[in-house]
Amino acid sequence: MTFPRTLLALALSAASLAGSAAPSHAFSGGAFPACDAPTVLTYIQKRFVWTDENLLKRGLGITALRHPHENRREPTSEKPSPGRLYCHATAEMTDGRDRKIWYLIEAGWGFASIRDNVEFCIAGLDPWKVYGAGCLSVR
Repeated sequence: MTFPRTLLALALSAASLAGSAAPSHAFSGGAFPACDAPTVLTYIQKRFVWTDENLLKRGLGITALRHPHENRREPTSEKPSPGRLYCHATAEMTDGRDRKIWYLIEAGWGFASIRDNVEFCIAGLDPWKVYGAGCLSVR
Protein backbone atom coordinates (compact mmCIF):
# COMPACT_ATOMS: atom_id res chain seq x y z
CA MET A 1 0.00 0.00 0.00
CA THR A 2 1.38 3.43 -0.90
CA PHE A 3 0.47 6.71 0.72
CA PRO A 4 -0.68 9.65 -1.37
CA ARG A 5 1.93 12.44 -1.39
CA THR A 6 -0.23 14.78 0.72
CA LEU A 7 -0.61 12.19 3.48
CA LEU A 8 3.11 11.46 3.42
CA ALA A 9 3.93 15.19 3.61
CA LEU A 10 1.49 15.62 6.50
CA ALA A 11 3.04 12.69 8.39
CA LEU A 12 6.55 14.05 7.84
CA SER A 13 5.58 17.55 8.99
CA ALA A 14 3.90 16.09 12.07
CA ALA A 15 7.05 14.15 12.89
CA SER A 16 9.18 17.27 12.53
CA LEU A 17 6.79 19.28 14.70
CA ALA A 18 6.96 16.64 17.39
CA GLY A 19 10.67 17.33 17.79
CA SER A 20 10.36 21.12 17.79
CA ALA A 21 9.97 23.43 20.76
CA ALA A 22 6.33 22.51 21.25
CA PRO A 23 4.69 22.87 24.65
CA SER A 24 4.61 19.12 25.04
CA HIS A 25 8.40 19.03 25.09
CA ALA A 26 8.60 21.50 27.94
CA PHE A 27 7.56 18.80 30.40
CA SER A 28 9.52 15.75 31.37
CA GLY A 29 8.69 12.38 32.82
CA GLY A 30 5.06 12.26 31.75
CA ALA A 31 3.82 13.61 35.10
CA PHE A 32 1.30 16.42 34.88
CA PRO A 33 3.11 19.61 35.98
CA ALA A 34 2.05 22.04 38.70
CA CYS A 35 1.64 25.79 38.22
CA ASP A 36 5.05 26.45 39.77
CA ALA A 37 6.93 23.73 37.86
CA PRO A 38 10.21 25.20 36.55
CA THR A 39 9.63 23.57 33.16
CA VAL A 40 6.28 25.34 32.78
CA LEU A 41 7.64 28.74 33.86
CA THR A 42 10.68 28.42 31.58
CA TYR A 43 8.47 27.40 28.66
CA ILE A 44 6.27 30.49 29.17
CA GLN A 45 9.29 32.81 29.26
CA LYS A 46 10.82 31.31 26.11
CA ARG A 47 7.52 31.20 24.21
CA PHE A 48 6.79 34.85 25.09
CA VAL A 49 10.19 35.93 23.73
CA TRP A 50 9.62 33.95 20.52
CA THR A 51 6.16 35.46 20.07
CA ASP A 52 7.40 38.98 20.71
CA GLU A 53 10.40 38.66 18.36
CA ASN A 54 8.48 37.01 15.53
CA LEU A 55 5.00 38.53 15.72
CA LEU A 56 4.58 41.54 17.97
CA LYS A 57 8.07 43.06 17.76
CA ARG A 58 7.91 45.14 20.95
CA GLY A 59 11.30 44.12 22.32
CA LEU A 60 9.80 42.72 25.53
CA GLY A 61 10.72 39.70 27.58
CA ILE A 62 9.87 38.15 30.92
CA THR A 63 12.71 38.31 33.44
CA ALA A 64 10.89 36.32 36.16
CA LEU A 65 7.54 34.83 37.10
CA ARG A 66 6.76 35.45 40.76
CA HIS A 67 4.23 33.80 43.06
CA PRO A 68 2.82 31.21 40.65
CA HIS A 69 -0.26 29.54 42.08
CA GLU A 70 -3.29 27.55 41.06
CA ASN A 71 -6.62 29.35 40.64
CA ARG A 72 -8.74 26.31 39.94
CA ARG A 73 -8.67 22.78 38.58
CA GLU A 74 -11.04 21.18 36.09
CA PRO A 75 -10.83 17.41 36.37
CA THR A 76 -11.59 15.17 33.45
CA SER A 77 -13.42 11.88 33.35
CA GLU A 78 -10.40 10.27 31.66
CA LYS A 79 -8.01 8.69 34.14
CA PRO A 80 -5.28 9.50 35.15
CA SER A 81 -5.43 12.92 33.48
CA PRO A 82 -6.13 15.77 35.92
CA GLY A 83 -7.68 17.82 33.10
CA ARG A 84 -6.86 21.52 33.26
CA LEU A 85 -5.06 23.70 35.78
CA TYR A 86 -5.73 27.43 35.70
CA CYS A 87 -2.81 29.38 37.12
CA HIS A 88 -1.84 32.96 37.94
CA ALA A 89 1.47 34.74 38.59
CA THR A 90 3.18 38.11 38.34
CA ALA A 91 5.45 38.60 35.33
CA GLU A 92 8.44 40.88 35.75
CA MET A 93 8.97 42.38 32.30
CA THR A 94 12.17 43.70 30.72
CA ASP A 95 10.57 47.17 30.52
CA GLY A 96 10.58 47.26 34.35
CA ARG A 97 6.82 46.73 34.73
CA ASP A 98 5.11 43.96 36.63
CA ARG A 99 2.10 42.49 34.85
CA LYS A 100 -0.45 39.86 35.75
CA ILE A 101 -0.16 36.63 33.81
CA TRP A 102 -2.73 33.87 33.61
CA TYR A 103 -1.95 30.48 32.18
CA LEU A 104 -3.64 27.20 31.58
CA ILE A 105 -1.99 23.79 31.70
CA GLU A 106 -3.96 21.13 29.84
CA ALA A 107 -3.34 17.41 30.10
CA GLY A 108 -3.40 15.59 26.80
CA TRP A 109 -4.06 18.69 24.69
CA GLY A 110 -0.63 19.00 23.07
CA PHE A 111 0.07 18.27 19.42
CA ALA A 112 -2.22 15.46 18.18
CA SER A 113 -3.67 15.19 21.71
CA ILE A 114 -0.38 13.80 22.98
CA ARG A 115 1.24 15.20 26.12
CA ASP A 116 0.43 18.48 27.80
CA ASN A 117 -0.13 22.03 26.55
CA VAL A 118 0.27 25.50 28.04
CA GLU A 119 -1.62 28.63 26.98
CA PHE A 120 -0.89 31.97 28.60
CA CYS A 121 -1.95 35.60 28.48
CA ILE A 122 -0.30 38.67 29.99
CA ALA A 123 -2.54 41.59 30.98
CA GLY A 124 -2.31 44.37 28.42
CA LEU A 125 -0.16 42.36 26.02
CA ASP A 126 -2.82 40.50 24.00
CA PRO A 127 -3.49 43.07 21.26
CA TRP A 128 -5.64 40.73 19.17
CA LYS A 129 -7.72 39.55 22.17
CA VAL A 130 -6.83 35.93 21.39
CA TYR A 131 -7.78 35.00 24.95
CA GLY A 132 -10.77 37.33 25.16
CA ALA A 133 -11.09 40.66 26.92
CA GLY A 134 -8.78 40.75 29.94
CA CYS A 135 -7.41 37.25 29.24
CA LEU A 136 -10.77 35.81 30.31
CA SER A 137 -10.48 32.39 28.64
CA VAL A 138 -7.34 31.42 30.61
CA ARG A 139 -8.41 32.86 33.97
